[in-house]
Amino acid sequence: MGRVAVTDGMDEKAIEMITEQGHEVIVKHYTEKELLSGILVNFDAVVVRSATKLTREVIEASVNDVHGLKFIGRAGVGVDNIDIDTATKNNIVVCNTPRSSTKSVVEMTIAHLLASCRNITTADRKLRNSVWAKKELVGTELSGKSLGLIGYGRIAQGVGNIAKAFGMDLHAYDPYVPKEIAKKNKCRLHNDVDSIFRMCTHVSIHCNLTEETYHLVNSSRINLMPGVGDDGINCGNHLINCARGGIVDEEAALVALESGQLSSLALDVFEKEPAIDNPLFNHENFHGTPHIGAATKEAQARIGVEMTSLIIDFFAKKENDICEKYKIQK
Repeated sequence: MGRVAVTDGMDEKAIEMITEQGHEVIVKHYTEKELLSGILVNFDAVVVRSATKLTREVIEASVNDVHGLKFIGRAGVGVDNIDIDTATKNNIVVCNTPRSSTKSVVEMTIAHLLASCRNITTADRKLRNSVWAKKELVGTELSGKSLGLIGYGRIAQGVGNIAKAFGMDLHAYDPYVPKEIAKKNKCRLHNDVDSIFRMCTHVSIHCNLTEETYHLVNSSRINLMPGVGDDGINCGNHLINCARGGIVDEEAALVALESGQLSSLALDVFEKEPAIDNPLFNHENFHGTPHIGAATKEAQARIGVEMTSLIIDFFAKKENDICEKYKIQK
């Protein structure tokens, strides 16, 4: 029987599936102090989302010569909150669930895109303050505009397919994606990030947070955005990030909002989370959500089932099958 810590919550049915296999599941969020004290050394596996940070110090405190973690599951896409190198050195298998939340994040991105261009959140705020702003809130269509996708994985491709149905031209930057995929989706693949910003009035972020992508979207790149669509309409510039906080330089984005270079900024992710008293919140042309891109009942159910399958297989000594299936190094 294995002991599993679920630190950031998981679908109840998924937890039941694990316990039905004879494993013990403890659902509890631990503070950084508790994690550093080695509290996870009493577990064989831990399932986290984005709130729990498994740093080098935390992972090293979670193993010893007798007991300790053997499996880390990230219930979601990114693993930037897990020190993969330290986990590997300690023979801990790390898995995530990259497929389960794709549809939900695609829909959230499109929702932010539409809200940006049609002033939906601004209109709502004004209505709540008894302001009927019918004449001043003239939006623009997505049709006839260029959408730049920074990163062109599953989510970006899903966003692109919907945007294409709206009549947008697709552009993407992703040095790791074969040209054939972009060509199949009628998307122009660029060789550098700057050319995306030069050509696109609408840019959506879909890459991982790494040292290379930290503040990838900065003042110089925002200032490259043209403000005028392919159809000649002065549509302004719009930026959306539902990927990872820290990719967008929030201070630079605020300056761009204040100068008018950015017409709107929509974030589901922030450099510091939870995001409280962020200066962006005071700007009328900013709207945000609290990292809920994958927070749908459907996505959470799929994530739970996929993670449960990984955990059960791991305890059934199918570690090699897991690593082969998900291309994860032990």
